[in-house]
Amino acid sequence: MSSVETGRITTDIPARLDRLPWARWHWLVVIGLGTVWILDGLEVTIVGSMSDALKPHSTGLGMSGWDIGFAGASYVAGACVGALFFGQLTDRFGRKRLFLVTLGVYTCATVLTAFSLNPLWYFIARFFTGTGIGGEYAAINSAIDELIPARFRGRVDVAINGSFWVGAAGGSLLTIPLLDPSVIDARYGWRLAFGLGAVLAVGILLVRRNVPESPRWLFIHGGDEEAERIVREVEDTVAEETGEQLEDVDETITIRQRRSIGFGTIARTVVSRYPRRTVLCFSLFVGQAFLYNAFFFTYGDTLSTFLSVKQTGWYLAVFAASNFAGALLLSPLFDRVGRVRMITGTYVVSGVLLAVTGLMLGGLSAVTLTLMGAIVFFIASAGASSAYLTASEVFPMETRALCIAFFYAIGTAAGGISGPLFFGWLIDRASAQKDITPVAVGYFVGAALMVGGGLVEAFLGVKAEGQALESIAQPLTAEDEPGENDTHAQQPPGGVQRRGPRDHHHHHGAGAAPA
Repeated sequence: MSSVETGRITTDIPARLDRLPWARWHWLVVIGLGTVWILDGLEVTIVGSMSDALKPHSTGLGMSGWDIGFAGASYVAGACVGALFFGQLTDRFGRKRLFLVTLGVYTCATVLTAFSLNPLWYFIARFFTGTGIGGEYAAINSAIDELIPARFRGRVDVAINGSFWVGAAGGSLLTIPLLDPSVIDARYGWRLAFGLGAVLAVGILLVRRNVPESPRWLFIHGGDEEAERIVREVEDTVAEETGEQLEDVDETITIRQRRSIGFGTIARTVVSRYPRRTVLCFSLFVGQAFLYNAFFFTYGDTLSTFLSVKQTGWYLAVFAASNFAGALLLSPLFDRVGRVRMITGTYVVSGVLLAVTGLMLGGLSAVTLTLMGAIVFFIASAGASSAYLTASEVFPMETRALCIAFFYAIGTAAGGISGPLFFGWLIDRASAQKDITPVAVGYFVGAALMVGGGLVEAFLGVKAEGQALESIAQPLTAEDEPGENDTHAQQPPGGVQRRGPRDHHHHHGAGAAPA
């Protein structure tokens, strides 16, 4: 069904993937690729709870408070480096190779962390663990978007990115027995916590081997025959699982195939052809990164320093559960109500509620602060996940992984490096005064950035719901490249030839679709 002529290919593969009904095969993709965020949540939460276990020389590594902060910064720096390094390789060598490599890097580095003999070993292992996780964000989000049908893409992406909080809730509860010396010897509890992350990763790797390469990546990079074979196999599997007769499609796109696309071409495309989308993604990523640093990453410290909470794990688990519930329950609305309304709404409402929490901070107890946090982040979690969704669908196919990596790195650097320094300083000031209210300044900064991100979305957002990825941003290699006159994705792209109704947007799906 694909014909090649002098380096050009006319293919209907995107339309065929988008018209598929939801089937068990799609759950394989979701479980194989999406569950890695659970690992990230587990990782971050366990490490956040381990500061006391790592300090003693007898049972830990003899680390100071500064050492623990530096280890956190090493993980964040590793994530930024890994996202950019592996993001470029994902666009060049394919999604599958890289989502296997990055998970391998994460697994090895986590095992090495468990066997740390001194702080330097621990810092290096944390850096490489972050490198693996950062690379995962680019490889996974691009693969998921290219394999999931268009009308389910929003809910799947938002829910999967929100699954970070399943890991965070699990990590919070796991640290309660693992760090209890009466249950597990203090010398081994923290090492065992890292070992569990590696065991989970190996399980994910076994499922992930069965996920195919992205056919969209293959046909652009000269692998059209393999792409055709994969799509035929997927169609046969889905037809068998759902018992449906798949309809034919009449929508094709013509591509000039290239083995690789230079970094310069990619950078020029993002900045010159899609400047408004670049501003949009930057605003969304920085807003959500600061929001989480304003509240979550100082939340345990706030509870123990000002509100006399001894065991923060239970509170963190409640907070994490509300985050995941928000991403899961609100995610279908990103496809039904639309991207622009939902992203604007989640950013603005969560920002306003965080500012209100800041104003009330002096009068809140541990329980009421947790309740306010749960309400704010039920809404904010879906918004934060939608930042990843936006970056992964509004740029051309050849730049997708690198664009996710670029904005993830900027957001993570802004929120994950400057954020903790700023909020650590605020907490030190507040504890010196024995008054929690100075911490509210951080809440207000986070709130302002979040509301700002929502307003940018209202003006520059892309109506991507139900649209084929090639309609939202035409591949660089497609015939008749457009400029950024399609900010709202209302124009049909020049390289897509429609010779019939848009079947893949109007058909009856079957199977248990995601929430």
